[in-house]
Amino acid sequence: MTWIDFTVLVLYFVAMIAIGLWSMRRVKGQEDYFMGGRGFGKLLQTFAAFGAGTGAHEPVTVGRTGWTSGLSGVWSALMWLFVTPIYWITGVWYRRMRHLTLGDWFVERYDSRKLGVAYSIFAIVFYMFYLSTMLSAIAKFAVPLLGFEEFAGVDIKYWLIPTIAVIVILYGVLGGLTAAYYTDLIQGIFIIVLSVLLIPYGLIALVKEFGDPASQGIMDGFRIMHERVSDDYFGLFSGPAAGEFPVPYIISLTLLVLVGIVVQPHFIATGGGSAKSEYEARVGLVTGNFLKRLCTVGWALTALIALALLAGNAEIAADPDRVWGVAAREILGPLNLGLVGLMLACLMAAMMSSADTYMIVTSGLVTRNVYAAYINKNASEKECLNVARATGLVIIVGASAIALWMADVFGQFKLAVELPILFAAPFWIGMFWRRANATAVWFTIAFSVIFFFVLPALLPVLSPGMRTDPGLTQPTYLVTRTTTRPVTAADVARHEAWVKATADAAGDEAVLKNIGPEPPAGAEGETADFVVKTGGKPIFWRGGLTPIGEVTLETVEEREEGDTRILVQRYTNAHEGTGDFNLDFLLYHWLGLDLSKASKATIETLRLPPRLFLPFLVLILVSFVTRRERKEVLDRYYAKMRTVVDPDPEKDRSKLAEAYANPEQYDSIRLFPGTDWEFVRPRKIDVVGFVVSVGVCFLIVGLLWWLAGIGRD
Repeated sequence: MTWIDFTVLVLYFVAMIAIGLWSMRRVKGQEDYFMGGRGFGKLLQTFAAFGAGTGAHEPVTVGRTGWTSGLSGVWSALMWLFVTPIYWITGVWYRRMRHLTLGDWFVERYDSRKLGVAYSIFAIVFYMFYLSTMLSAIAKFAVPLLGFEEFAGVDIKYWLIPTIAVIVILYGVLGGLTAAYYTDLIQGIFIIVLSVLLIPYGLIALVKEFGDPASQGIMDGFRIMHERVSDDYFGLFSGPAAGEFPVPYIISLTLLVLVGIVVQPHFIATGGGSAKSEYEARVGLVTGNFLKRLCTVGWALTALIALALLAGNAEIAADPDRVWGVAAREILGPLNLGLVGLMLACLMAAMMSSADTYMIVTSGLVTRNVYAAYINKNASEKECLNVARATGLVIIVGASAIALWMADVFGQFKLAVELPILFAAPFWIGMFWRRANATAVWFTIAFSVIFFFVLPALLPVLSPGMRTDPGLTQPTYLVTRTTTRPVTAADVARHEAWVKATADAAGDEAVLKNIGPEPPAGAEGETADFVVKTGGKPIFWRGGLTPIGEVTLETVEEREEGDTRILVQRYTNAHEGTGDFNLDFLLYHWLGLDLSKASKATIETLRLPPRLFLPFLVLILVSFVTRRERKEVLDRYYAKMRTVVDPDPEKDRSKLAEAYANPEQYDSIRLFPGTDWEFVRPRKIDVVGFVVSVGVCFLIVGLLWWLAGIGRD
């Protein structure tokens, strides 16, 4: 990075802090701090949803999976695409709740302040770990851009993470949601710039490096990309990694995130709760998330361009996570226009626009559901604001500490994204079924904690023999696919990069393992065998399997599919399981299902049913045998959720008072009046908006397919 790049970076940070100080003067009470006075229109709601939903790790994750899996790697972030139409419906829910935090919703619906406390604890744990992964990611991704890994003899992450944390604290803690939303608007623009900046410059670089700049332009860059990268990298549902993202896996991911996303704490604000009206809530949430999906298309295309241009880069060969950083440095650096600094600012914007919203929402939960509910019931607005700011400070500092000292960031990230299943069933069932009650919710939370988090770690300790039980330690079949095809220019460069990266590793086993096996060698145009091995994965053990004695294999099947020879083998030696136990897979074991032939994607897909259905089943069954909530509490709640929001607060309060006095007035719009089910007839705006959103989803997939096909013979 040059002085111009550092100047761009400093100016960006100064602007964010200035917005925080300006917003602080506008904060008069809790509603101003946590919801910005519920005065945000479509533009700010759009960029709030876009900013909070776009993390710094996502463009780099797509860069990595695009590098290893080709175009199909886009599903590592695009899995959210078909969840977006549901937001057209849920945006109305969050606005009609009229709450400052999602914890308030659990308190009201289940008439239990203790549930508000439980949800607050969940939010703190969830966001500390979730934000820590983003902070760590920024530090790692910034290294190729900065050009150095240490400063003053100290690892750069120990400088970078605290710096980012201080800036988020300065504008987020001081200015509240207003500051977060205005900075999200600016940062959202930066993220969009990030998503498209490398594409034209990357295509031009391809022409300069492998074409004729005097007679060729950007469109020729697409043709060169296809010439240098083999066709199997351009499959949307299959690729060189043998279908890492098949359709069933994508569907399972979509369903899992659909169930869990609605209870992520920030959705009460970015999901529509801070909008002026229901329409602003809907448009902001859906448009903001479609913006993110469009950016994902840009990330995928950038990964393919980087693959064509930088296949010979030893730095990426050693660590594919650095695709984005190296691409920015190699493509934008020579221009000397401050674009490398802008790119780093964009990556930081992606992280910070998520962090500020998460921090403010969680501080609201602690303030309202813990401090004001149990510690100081007569707290003034000023005291509540001070507690909120202190809580936000603790969350960011805690996330920074975890990012700096936690040993297994990726493992904690996976834990964080699974945590929402604790509250997902109580939310969905509570929205539509009167019979659901607080006792059943507590039972469901306890069941989910024990079944999905405690027992998987505890069972192997209580019964060590499980780790060597032949029935629980048999890996899936090892499948070797050998495809004979012409060697491309990118293949030649990949082999050269592998040779250099292996030499640079100097025998370091950890680095060599990350680099992987030697790719095929050969001159461009020659025919070579490309081998992809899949399978051999544990079914019941999250930490993997360790062979006991010599590894032995026997052939199960050999067949040919076109130019690909497939060899299926079974391990015959014993293994020892490591890590936590996949308790939910015992259900399949007891049902007699043979999962030895299952692919990695199938194993991941089968994780869905227990997580999706068991908490719902437990909640429904326990609700039938326990006492329902008081009728007046339920009548008041469902009357409020049926009352259309008026942007004028006074008129809205008047409409609510009328609804509370006569909750039966809404029986005419219920699908099943006289029952415990609270489904209502969809309105025209519900149906039209949902159908249009589904259509946009397919348009985005079509756009991705079309862009990837430009330049193909």
